[in-house]
Amino acid sequence: MKILLVGEYSRLHNSLKEGLESLGHKVVIVAAKDGFKNYNVDFPIKKRYENGVLKFIKNAIYRFFKIDLESLYTKKQIKNLKPKISGFDVVQFINEASFGCLAKIEKDIFDLITGWNKNVYLLSCGADHISIKYADEDKLKYSILTPYKSGKDKTYKNPYGFKYLKPDFEVLHHHIYATVKGVIASDLDYHIPLQNHPKYLGLIPNPVNTLTLKFQQLRVDDKVVIFHGINSQNYYKKGNDIFEAALSILSKRHAEKFQVLTVRSLPYKEYIKSFDKAHILLDQVYAYDQGFNALEAMAKGKVVFTGAEQEWLDYYKVEEDTIAINALPDAQNIANKLEWLILNPEKITEISKKARLFIEEHHDYIDCAKMYLRKWKKHGSF
Repeated sequence: MKILLVGEYSRLHNSLKEGLESLGHKVVIVAAKDGFKNYNVDFPIKKRYENGVLKFIKNAIYRFFKIDLESLYTKKQIKNLKPKISGFDVVQFINEASFGCLAKIEKDIFDLITGWNKNVYLLSCGADHISIKYADEDKLKYSILTPYKSGKDKTYKNPYGFKYLKPDFEVLHHHIYATVKGVIASDLDYHIPLQNHPKYLGLIPNPVNTLTLKFQQLRVDDKVVIFHGINSQNYYKKGNDIFEAALSILSKRHAEKFQVLTVRSLPYKEYIKSFDKAHILLDQVYAYDQGFNALEAMAKGKVVFTGAEQEWLDYYKVEEDTIAINALPDAQNIANKLEWLILNPEKITEISKKARLFIEEHHDYIDCAKMYLRKWKKHGSF
């Protein structure tokens, strides 16, 4: 089959592409470059108005006329790509707003691409109308909106996805759902809000390329190395402030037993190598399941503090703190769990091995690609 993957945020579509290609399918990714992360894209959609005078002009025109030059430039690039992104058997959009444009332009782009192809599907693997609405209604004990709603993060509103609750994005949401063959969730954070929706096709775990991510046997010969990767724009959203508070608590007890390696906003190819020497990786707090960064670290045998809530334990039928460590929004709790690991280094080795086996069993990129193919074929018309 010929498969077009639209958008890329976390390397999900790259890993899926690798799995599908290994099964003999032709796969192409068209996407806007995701900021500093710089994932591989076959047909990259470039940004023209991000800096300098052009950014000033763009902002001024939007302020007075509500016209977004960047969105229009994105749409123009998509039109120019028509010969290269037409005639595919399957199209999958990574998000309701895959290109970060105004809602109207996202709708235009969606209609262009769907008009040129067959069998269109949607992923729920990041902020979208249903997941943000569910979180905003406080149906979870905590969510990615918690830092903002609690008043902790007073600096940014955009990263929290509130735009998806605005009328124009709600219209976009309903238009897309009326058009696609179905919606697939990548983990429990998106599966939970979608349950019982008529367009929901079920959860397919994030595909992880276990061939490119080599398992590294962990040994604690001296200090335990704790890795803390920070995306500056999502500092509070990911719970980095809580991790730093936990490390501060830990340093008062066991400063001589561990060291912290902190990096900020690295491109993907640098980031994936930057934690090789670590035993423990601090990923994110406000999640029920693991995102891509956590899964790739687990594949390499790291002990990851991330989303591993009871719902995740029940879904995969695993025991608490045996595969990944559930990072609650509580610095003292995180500090206590870090202390437990530092004082019992054999647990680090044990969890490391089980984490890798879990990825191989549930997130193997070829197995996940087969699951996508089954969903697409079952609900599509070929």
